[in-house]
Amino acid sequence: MRYPEFLKDKGTIAFVAPSFGCATEPYKTAFDMALERFKSMGYSLDIGPNAYKGEGIGISSTPINCAKELNEMYISDSNDCLISCGGGELMCEILDYVDFEAIKNAKAKFYLGYSDNTNFTFLENILCDTASIYGVCAGAFANPNWHQSLTDTWECLTGKGFKRDVDGTLFKKVSGYDKFELESLKTSDNPAPDYNLTHTKELSLYIGDKDIKAEDKNSKLVFEGRLIGGCLDCLSNLCGTRFDKVSDFISKYKDEGIVWFLESCDLNVFDIRRVLWKLKEAGWFKYTKGFIIGRPMHYDEPIMNLNRFNAVTGILGELNVPIVMDADFGHLSPSMPIISGSYAKVIAENNNIDIFYYLR
Repeated sequence: MRYPEFLKDKGTIAFVAPSFGCATEPYKTAFDMALERFKSMGYSLDIGPNAYKGEGIGISSTPINCAKELNEMYISDSNDCLISCGGGELMCEILDYVDFEAIKNAKAKFYLGYSDNTNFTFLENILCDTASIYGVCAGAFANPNWHQSLTDTWECLTGKGFKRDVDGTLFKKVSGYDKFELESLKTSDNPAPDYNLTHTKELSLYIGDKDIKAEDKNSKLVFEGRLIGGCLDCLSNLCGTRFDKVSDFISKYKDEGIVWFLESCDLNVFDIRRVLWKLKEAGWFKYTKGFIIGRPMHYDEPIMNLNRFNAVTGILGELNVPIVMDADFGHLSPSMPIISGSYAKVIAENNNIDIFYYLR
């Protein structure tokens, strides 16, 4: 696994829009506020040509233009890392034009984004053997009162708070958060609000389909392996395409085992169950050591006798591995940054999750 250099003080941040651009409110103002924040911190900015565009279908521009921006900005010597302007709907359509071979052979850079950006954060791992950061997009940094999750994300990007293991491996620990929001307060008049932390986080812990926390409040899960994943909406779409080299990747890292982090946006509970069945049948979960499941966007919306828990355990339970559910990442803020492609150790106990990211 290739690990990019951390963003240095007074370095240059590139902003790309391979998915939605910041063309409408409140996203345009939030993006501008974030840019001012970065400039005040001493960073230079390299703003891609599609950052403010909204002329595409489900993305900022045409698929060719979006891929061209991503290719050129990644390979360019004029910036040090890339942050996505936002998520969207049809980033998959740019993949025909993304030059993964050139990206694989270029100097590695951290790419930060989530949701539709799974189309790159995941494939950068799978096709380029290069780590990425699954986390908030650029506009999130507009808020003047950074939540700990934003500080954690920034530290992953800049290398702050990393330590060295006894063998010299760099690692960083990121922990979960106490509360989360179901509904954002973001509006055109309030483009960068504090998180609306109205709900208390409650992890559920399973081994297979057995709810071990329900049986023992002092239960604990510990597992580790090579960490990959993203938004299920996108992963399902990639499965079975010519970009699906998951079998090769997990075979390469089979001695370490795989830890999957998964979350969802538009999927209801039946969709989630169908997607997990599809990925399991495609062989993606071979060599899996455990799963971290983020809070779904459709958080507490059971349909008939299916809820967000048995939507997952009904399919993944037969693998008989640890599953942490309602973890602190995904579309319901705050979200832990995830160094996708890293070797991770996961500890879940006392209603908290700690993830140790080892850059090896």
